[in-house]
Amino acid sequence: MKKIILMLSAVSMVAFTSCKEDAAAKINADNVVAAAERDANSSKFPVITFDKSEHDFGEIMNGTPVETIFSYTNTGEAPLVVTNIKSTCGCTVPQDWSKEPLAPGASDKFTVKFNGKGNGNTGKAITVTANTEKGSEIVRIKAFIKGDPNKATVNKVASPVLNAPLK
Repeated sequence: MKKIILMLSAVSMVAFTSCKEDAAAKINADNVVAAAERDANSSKFPVITFDKSEHDFGEIMNGTPVETIFSYTNTGEAPLVVTNIKSTCGCTVPQDWSKEPLAPGASDKFTVKFNGKGNGNTGKAITVTANTEKGSEIVRIKAFIKGDPNKATVNKVASPVLNAPLK
């Protein structure tokens, strides 16, 4: 019983003391204007536009390192910030991009180095993480990797002598 009376007293004190001030008087007009401006700008995103979405190295010899440069432009209405660029594997290394904000209309670039190892048709995806509406964009590289013609191929054929039963 004492707990109920104590709880009712506390609730009534809070109710009577919280209604003393007018909430509308606490609103600052400068804050309203700043919030409206911020909300209007929040719908504006940077847009990253690449000079090419894919680069074809053509035919390369196995083990021949190659590189290309991807250029991009901020065609949006807000500063573009590229936070990360990564590849699908360690054989492709993106580098040399700026982490500074890129103003609308400005351009920048990054280099992609590929170690050229493999056989046949090879393709790699490079993911560019930025503050765009999608959050990331993908560019690709591809090549046809040829084996070394001077390197002799070894046929692994089982010898009949080695496979014969022992006597």
